[in-house]
Amino acid sequence: MRRLNRKKTLNLMKELDAFPKVPESYVETSASGGTVSLIAFTTIAFLTIMEFMVYRDTWMKYEYEVDKDFTSKLRINIDITVAMRCQYVGADVLDLAETMVASADGLIYEPVVFELTPQQKELQRMLQLIQSRLQEEHSLQDVIFKSAFKSASTALPPREDHSLQSPDACRIHGHLYVNKVAGNFHITVGKAIPHPRGHAHLAALVSHESYNFSHRIDHLSFGELIPGIINPLDGTEKIASDHNQMFQYFITVVPTKLHTYKISAETHQFSVTERERVINHAAGSHGVSGIFMKYDISSLMVTVTEEHMPFWQFLVRLCGIIGGIFSTTGILHGFGRFVAEIIFCRFRLGSYRSTSVPLPDGHTSNHLPLITDNSTH
Repeated sequence: MRRLNRKKTLNLMKELDAFPKVPESYVETSASGGTVSLIAFTTIAFLTIMEFMVYRDTWMKYEYEVDKDFTSKLRINIDITVAMRCQYVGADVLDLAETMVASADGLIYEPVVFELTPQQKELQRMLQLIQSRLQEEHSLQDVIFKSAFKSASTALPPREDHSLQSPDACRIHGHLYVNKVAGNFHITVGKAIPHPRGHAHLAALVSHESYNFSHRIDHLSFGELIPGIINPLDGTEKIASDHNQMFQYFITVVPTKLHTYKISAETHQFSVTERERVINHAAGSHGVSGIFMKYDISSLMVTVTEEHMPFWQFLVRLCGIIGGIFSTTGILHGFGRFVAEIIFCRFRLGSYRSTSVPLPDGHTSNHLPLITDNSTH
């Protein structure tokens, strides 16, 4: 009884077989079919390898939403070298919301030599080259995001030589916290003096001949400090052509949440436009000599997430490649055989063209002579 049920089950399964087997004696192989099969297998192997490389790769997904965090502080990371002595310059932030000076106590004034060493110049040239490529190819920013914490810091290495030259510049570096509103970070002559109506700088004791706001921005970023991230102003160097020169940077800061397979951090991206001019009151160019970085906080927040292709999607695409290649090559091979048979049939029919037969009256007949029984004897 069990054997009978097993036989019925097997017969039922055979009837449901959607892939019937053809006996080998009924299968006809050809050289053209083998060639097409070889091309199909090669194409499938190549596309499978390419698809596996796509499966291993990741991409960055950007999502935008309104930034509702107005109470937290904004961190500014600064590393700027100015070609003036430290006792002649002062750096501070003017908070436009409260029209008050935010103390820059977190900054360190370090006397240094403005001229770079060969090793430092090489790193600066590399940063400038990366900045130029980033402006042309924006997709490189995704590569930088994914490689964060893997790369070394973008800060210049310390001097490898102990120069006997006296310091002629001031390196202002460190970080400070400000309100998340528009503000103005600036470096100008003299130390900042608190004032009820704003602020002022004690610049009376510094002669105009010693003004030199040539500067180098080794690092400027907002938010959490992430090693390996290259910001738009990193590696920037400006040489003043006049003593009374103003350098202005207009910065738009965008809050950014970065989530990759390596890190998860809250930082800020920013875009910047630059402007510089010589202060000449007689010519109508008014202002104060110095370096001014006017920043504004965007109301939108960007969430950057690193994504990976799911395994099931990889299998579906792989099946589509294999099935599509087999179906396409089969159709092309069948169409090629059909065309070849038509051409060869016409060629064979042409070989049976009628021949001319002379008639007794001198005319010719283009019809084939009839074959009768008498003509065979």
